[in-house]
Amino acid sequence: MALRYLFSRKSHGAVNVISAVSVASVAVATAAMVIVLSVFNGFAQLSERQLGKLDPPVAVAPAAGKVFAGGDSLCARLASLPEVATAAGVLSDQAFAVARECQMPVVIKGVGEGYADASHLADIIIDGSPALAPLPGGWYGAVLSPGAAIGLNTRPKSPWTITIYEPRRLGRYNPANPAASFRTDTVACMGVYSVEQQEYDRDMVLLPLEAARSLLDYSSGELSQIAIWPAAGCSAEEAAAAVRRALDATSATASLRVLDRMQQQPDLFRMIAVEKWITFAMLAFILVIASFNIISTLSMMVLEKEPNMAVLRAMGATPRFISAIFGNQGWLITLCGGGVGIVAGALLVSGQSAFGWIKLQTSDPTLLMVDAYPVVLRATDLLTVAAFLVGASLLIAVIASRLPQK
Repeated sequence: MALRYLFSRKSHGAVNVISAVSVASVAVATAAMVIVLSVFNGFAQLSERQLGKLDPPVAVAPAAGKVFAGGDSLCARLASLPEVATAAGVLSDQAFAVARECQMPVVIKGVGEGYADASHLADIIIDGSPALAPLPGGWYGAVLSPGAAIGLNTRPKSPWTITIYEPRRLGRYNPANPAASFRTDTVACMGVYSVEQQEYDRDMVLLPLEAARSLLDYSSGELSQIAIWPAAGCSAEEAAAAVRRALDATSATASLRVLDRMQQQPDLFRMIAVEKWITFAMLAFILVIASFNIISTLSMMVLEKEPNMAVLRAMGATPRFISAIFGNQGWLITLCGGGVGIVAGALLVSGQSAFGWIKLQTSDPTLLMVDAYPVVLRATDLLTVAAFLVGASLLIAVIASRLPQK
């Protein structure tokens, strides 16, 4: 009977129009929720893909402190695992760089053998080459971020030497000779990379691991991180599980952590997740308001069907039975509108992913990583929207069931 009331022609045309508007408002709000969640998923995936150009899929880092001992032997042990293709040591810290009259604070990142090849460093070089190796004259080759190259007015071959200063970690400070309180090293700018992420493009200098250890005054075996890339045919999750088992065997689980790519950059992905679900809450509130438009539709329906209700009562229908008709009708309107919205939102997201209908607008398109809004449709988001929709429809059904009594 609720289905018959929903789709039958009403005696007043306004009731039909208001019913259509109620269904459309729920559909539009639901589609907007699906689309917005998919857009945030797209930007999160884009950020992960960009970070992946320098961050490894799996990393081993100390649970506390900046470095851990025994890194070289552990790195060799992890590299021998069948699930691991490459394991490279990493040592990073802050320093001060000077190139002629230019100077700026930088973050130096010493990387071990195999890091450049595993991270495909050559693919993100925009000037020069990824030559991280000792050079004639006792220098080391370095690769600079765009911010460091601009701040130091240095690019490959013109001028290309940089002096890096680092305060001594060991020994006593001599006020009579302040310069002796710093360790220095000269590196040559062999290339400039860009990943279009501010944290990595602002002030980073990539060095060979040996140069970073000498400059930072760390002994052999001390590392800030072990960067791990999975073997062919293995996922990052499988490689991380194998690394955890290897750490359990060495009793190093308590002092070391195994991190995936998102755990290596928690602040960035936490910010995206917070923005995503705050936006979801705002759109959910709009959906609730749109759902309450159904109440006005059902109120007019009760007045429209008042003679029918009298006939039903004469036939023996209880007040609960009559109330259930309009409660089910409110449920049906909400679910019909929500179902149409979910399908429409999924189709629009799929079309945007395939054809890139909506473009990102900027005065210089070459500065963008992508030219269209990135979207990723996930089943968990569809289930979340559907669950919220069911909850809203239950609320509407409860309210609608009380209208005939009033």
